[in-house]
Amino acid sequence: MLDTNINQYELNDQSLIINPPKSAIVPRFLMYFFAFISFITPVFALISTASSGSGLHIGNFISILIFGLIGFYLLRVALWNTYGKESMYFHKETISYEADYGWFKDKVKKIPTKGLTLSFQVVGYEEENKGVLVLTQNNQSIKCASKMPIDEIEILISELNKHIQFTSLTSQQK
Repeated sequence: MLDTNINQYELNDQSLIINPPKSAIVPRFLMYFFAFISFITPVFALISTASSGSGLHIGNFISILIFGLIGFYLLRVALWNTYGKESMYFHKETISYEADYGWFKDKVKKIPTKGLTLSFQVVGYEEENKGVLVLTQNNQSIKCASKMPIDEIEILISELNKHIQFTSLTSQQK
């Protein structure tokens, strides 16, 4: 059984789980605070407008929509920085990818293993020496969100290549 645990990821026969490091408490607190404020401000404005007898205007609903989108985005980023993890599940002919935010999950993306290319893309400052894992098959690609040291990604790519070849060999033999 293949079982690897190096810092930021866990790889076994059925899955790869990438756990990005959590950000500092102060930025996370600020993101939660501003997300809460973004949700609450238009509600109080709507209640204030309605109670003053001015009536409801289209601007009230537009502000609720805009502030709601801002609040949702900030909540999503805060949750990612608190509970976020990426999961890849290995099936006979596909790999499923899912970003988990703790309270909710992104849509599952699938990519065939036949002709799959694993690589990395350098992100951030060059001195950081960090990148993200990229899975590409023809015109489809899945780009992971978690930044990892490039040498760690290269080790992961090597292990994944062995694992994917093993998986495709066993599915052909059945």
